[in-house]
Amino acid sequence: MGLNNCGPQRNKEKIGRCLEYICFPSMLNVKTFQDRQILAPLGAPGSSPPPLQRLCSGFAVTFVLPAMTFRPLHPSLLSLSSLSGDKALDGYSKKKYVCKLLFIFLLGHDIDFGHMEAVNLLSSNKYTEKQIGYLFISVLVNSNSELIRLINNAIKNDLASRNPTFMCLALHCIANVGSREMAEAFASEIPRILVAGDTMDSVKQSAALCLLRLYKTSPDLVPMGEWTSRVVHLLNDQHMGVVTAAVSLIACLCKKNPDDFKTCVSLAVSRLSRIVSSASTDLQDYTYYFVPAPWLSVKLLRLLQCYPPPEDAAVKGRLVECLETILNKAQEPPKSKKVQHSNAKNAILFEAISLIIHYDSEPNLLVRACNQLGQFLQHRETNLRYLALESMCTLASSEFSHEAVKTHIETVINALKTERDVSVRQRAADLLYAMCDRTNAKQIVSEMLSYLETADYSIREEIVLKVAILAEKYAVDYSWYVDTILNLIRIAGDYVSEEVWYRVIQIVINRDDVQGYAAKTVFEALQAPACHENMVKVGGYILGEFGNLIAGDPRSSPLVQFNLLHSKFHLCSVSTRALLLSTYIKFINLFPETKGTIQEVLRSDSQIRNADVELQQRAVEYLKLSSIASTDVLSTPSPSADLLGLRAAPTSASGAPTSAGNLLVDVFSDSPSATTGLVPGAEENFLRFVCKNNGVLFENQLLQIGVKSEFRQNLGRMYLFYGNKTSVQFQSFTPTVSYPGDLQSHILFVNGVQVGWARVVAGGFETLCFCYFIHSLVEMVAGSLVKLTAQRPNESSGAIGGRRCSSSTGPEH
Repeated sequence: MGLNNCGPQRNKEKIGRCLEYICFPSMLNVKTFQDRQILAPLGAPGSSPPPLQRLCSGFAVTFVLPAMTFRPLHPSLLSLSSLSGDKALDGYSKKKYVCKLLFIFLLGHDIDFGHMEAVNLLSSNKYTEKQIGYLFISVLVNSNSELIRLINNAIKNDLASRNPTFMCLALHCIANVGSREMAEAFASEIPRILVAGDTMDSVKQSAALCLLRLYKTSPDLVPMGEWTSRVVHLLNDQHMGVVTAAVSLIACLCKKNPDDFKTCVSLAVSRLSRIVSSASTDLQDYTYYFVPAPWLSVKLLRLLQCYPPPEDAAVKGRLVECLETILNKAQEPPKSKKVQHSNAKNAILFEAISLIIHYDSEPNLLVRACNQLGQFLQHRETNLRYLALESMCTLASSEFSHEAVKTHIETVINALKTERDVSVRQRAADLLYAMCDRTNAKQIVSEMLSYLETADYSIREEIVLKVAILAEKYAVDYSWYVDTILNLIRIAGDYVSEEVWYRVIQIVINRDDVQGYAAKTVFEALQAPACHENMVKVGGYILGEFGNLIAGDPRSSPLVQFNLLHSKFHLCSVSTRALLLSTYIKFINLFPETKGTIQEVLRSDSQIRNADVELQQRAVEYLKLSSIASTDVLSTPSPSADLLGLRAAPTSASGAPTSAGNLLVDVFSDSPSATTGLVPGAEENFLRFVCKNNGVLFENQLLQIGVKSEFRQNLGRMYLFYGNKTSVQFQSFTPTVSYPGDLQSHILFVNGVQVGWARVVAGGFETLCFCYFIHSLVEMVAGSLVKLTAQRPNESSGAIGGRRCSSSTGPEH
């Protein structure tokens, strides 16, 4: 039978008509049409249309013989629609039309009528009519339909009829729909049917599965009561179908309420023992390719994994015997060459191994399971190799089987290199990671690095992380660790996160014995033509700190190191360039002979006028710092050294402080002006601001002056807090800000006012807040603010906030 060529939109209809011919062979008993004929719609009720018209009523079908090629036209539903409300239809006609509507729906057409006829079929006493009604409802009726109440009433009648056939149809419908309304209506009724003594086995089986469906969709509506203890005893039922359904139900229920079903362990072990020790002929009806009850065995083994090992010695001994029997049967030659036989036997074997791993208390079983899985590592079936690798990953974490797993390291490495399926290679990498320890760390890390060069992109990031963790966890010496991480960056730098190279720098800094080796290794790595940016970051940091350790070799002289790093500068991102600029200023301290070369780089327009504010700021600051700062300032700080000149300045013979004691120096001016030092006694407080943005600048009996500052890119904001420590109010409090003329242009005006005030009451005294804004963070850090004075004059015409106090003099800072 062939199909004429039609548009793509008609393919579904053509296939549906083909299925119609296949399903109804009587369609072929048709007399030959000479040309083609369009079938008329269905005739009046009671008429006897010909076979072809009777089967295809409601459709316009075109036939071309003798080639038996036909072309379907648009389906006509008018006949079915007009008859759907005809009350004269008998049960058979309703069943026929409802069945056709169901078929039309399966072809992809929307059906919006006929639902009531399907509901009416539920009240029929004929099985075929009731079956079609339940089938239509299960497929087409929405859980929010208005007919749900009528359907529930029909289902209640069938459940109460005690007719096992009707009860099964009703239970199947409840399970298929599974709506919350049905759960509310039948969640309490179905358990009673399940545990009733006079219930047929087929009904028990359907009730167990129906209750399982309701529990999965609406667990809060299924009540736990007396029936829970009785349903456990279904494991001893003579009917294997009831036992299989009961195990599925109990395995789901015990995950949320394990204590209510803990008695099932002994019954499950007893049932499993009977199945495992039985021959295939004993359970002939439930034997699948010479494997007795494989699905039930798997379900029982999964149920036992929900509980710890049995405390009863007899039960535990019987379970161990079952597991040993399963392992022994796996070694026996297959009884059939069919793939179904091996699948069923291996399903039981892998579930038994999962139970052995779950208990983790029988060393003999764990070792035997590992050896059995090792045989599957070279099996021709990809699925078996995958499952073996996955199970061995879990076995590797057990202290009893770890050594047994390590014996298969060569096979696993070979699987990592040669497997075609990427998922199997991923499981092989997971197993290598799980079996790694100090005895085989170097071999495993080396093999994983070797595989990383050709690894699939989907698993590279995972392998990089595994290598980094293993290298640090099982490092036998730090030189090997440095080599491993640098090779990792070289091979797969895009997948190396910042945490990885941060860690290697941290280890190098804290280990004096590896600093020289790290500097030499990273210098050699940077000489590669194509160098990853993460390698440049590591090289810039390590050479900036420890480049002097390899500077004695002419091949790695200071200028060579600088030129090597700077050759990568233009290829890097902004963050890496900022790190390299910091490395350059370190080079000036380590290698004074490179000062001129580095200053030329910093002075270039590409740096000092860079569009990125971070790079521009660093270039300006580092250039000025290299111009005026001494080697003491740039050298490594020590606790006893006053590197920033923040301690009390020596005084001259006249009593004035010398220029060395000036704390705020304008490093951007060619000739720093002499400035006034701090008020005597304030040096200790001022030292806090070397590393802090907030704190108390000055304090005595009358006044407390605090500073709070914050900086964002090129903007800085500073607040000065003046606290009155006396019990009276200040009268006429006025601050004075002194600055050189060129700094005035950098002070920002806020709301038209250059100096702002705010009143804060905290800590039991009144606080006045004064703030000013600095346009350039560079000048703030460098100390361009020469002098800041806050003075309370003797007399004033007004008082702040309208409040006065008797005190008329105050401190000056």
